[in-house]
Amino acid sequence: MLSHKAKYALKALLYLAEQDENHISRTIEIADGANIPKKFLEQILLDLKRGRFVSSKQGKFGGYYLIKSKNEITLAEIHRLFDGAIALLPCASLNFYEPCSDCKTESECSLRHGLLLIRDKTLKAMEGITIASLVKK
Repeated sequence: MLSHKAKYALKALLYLAEQDENHISRTIEIADGANIPKKFLEQILLDLKRGRFVSSKQGKFGGYYLIKSKNEITLAEIHRLFDGAIALLPCASLNFYEPCSDCKTESECSLRHGLLLIRDKTLKAMEGITIASLVKK
């Protein structure tokens, strides 16, 4: 399951993606428009900024805007940024791999083989879903 933080990040990105290209959205505007609690949103926007999905402008007319194309931001990227691995166990993870301490060998672990299949199909689906594909027409 997606964490609340990842869900709110996706909602904030969707809100920003729906705005005119040069529009800069204030935090309160994003919170109200995407129905996200403002106290969570500020940290989420900072995380998205560190992940190089958004940037900000300071000052009276400041706020946040997308710096990565909505056509390139995938569900997989946001999941990894906020929730970590897509795989169900560390031994099946691409980016967060760790061997299991209770397995004799990975090559003989039938559980791992099944989880690799699940990871691959889930990853393919998540990489195929972009913010642009989720934006309301």
